Amino acid sequence: MTDIMAQPVQSHISEPFVSKWASRYRGATVEDLDPPAALSLTPSDTINTALAMAFERDYTHLTVVDGTTRALLGYISIPSLRASLENGKHKPEDELRTAMMRFKRSRDGANKYQVITMDTPLEDLEAFFAGAATNGAKQDFAVITDDRRRFVLGVATVGDLEEFVKRRPA
Repeated sequence: MTDIMAQPVQSHISEPFVSKWASRYRGATVEDLDPPAALSLTPSDTINTALAMAFERDYTHLTVVDGTTRALLGYISIPSLRASLENGKHKPEDELRTAMMRFKRSRDGANKYQVITMDTPLEDLEAFFAGAATNGAKQDFAVITDDRRRFVLGVATVGDLEEFVKRRPA
């Protein structure tokens, strides 16, 4: 199991983020990406189950939630999972808890997370992917939640944003 610090918000960004696609967004929000419904698994589900579910839906990332409280615990990157199977680090029957990336949480409030909702402007999502809020650490995906972070609604990727821009006339 690997611990990561998920999307910490830094208040001391060195340079302001400049969107390369702002003219294409024209007020669009994450909801306009029309993200598919979230597919969340639990830590006790098997790697094989995760791979099958991701394949069926053509997903690259799956969220992992607590089986009882449905609290967001972390995620699985399908490309990374496949690589760990190929190199023998994991087996298909292993539980996800052995391969998932866990979000680091702190009780003192030191780790703050950027909340991405359906109402988040696409400029902000692009900035998030570019690492504007993470000291330059680029992000491959964003977990979309409700305002209070109680429910996982979906996952948006850089590819989703790029597809939206391609479809949107200049």
